Amino acid sequence: MIRVVLPTHLWRLAETGREIEIEVEAPVTLYSLLDALENQYPMLRGTIRDHVTKERRPFIRFFACGEDISHEPGDALLPQDIAFGKEPLKIVGAMAGG
Repeated sequence: MIRVVLPTHLWRLAETGREIEIEVEAPVTLYSLLDALENQYPMLRGTIRDHVTKERRPFIRFFACGEDISHEPGDALLPQDIAFGKEPLKIVGAMAGG
């Protein structure tokens, strides 16, 4: 099971807790994790990534083991600590302002 930490607006939309567990078949990539997340919580479709292009929304960031992986290829393997549930993948809603 992969652990995922959602920002407040997404866990409330999904009517779940802040941290959820998702079953993802190997190989574990960001795309495969997001596919599984959207299948388990269909109300999140389109909130994290675009429906058509599958690219992340501008104010969404992904963190794995303390590293920002938002600009990594979606088909790159996630770190072993994420794949084995030792560390959570964090999805963060970024803030903007001036």
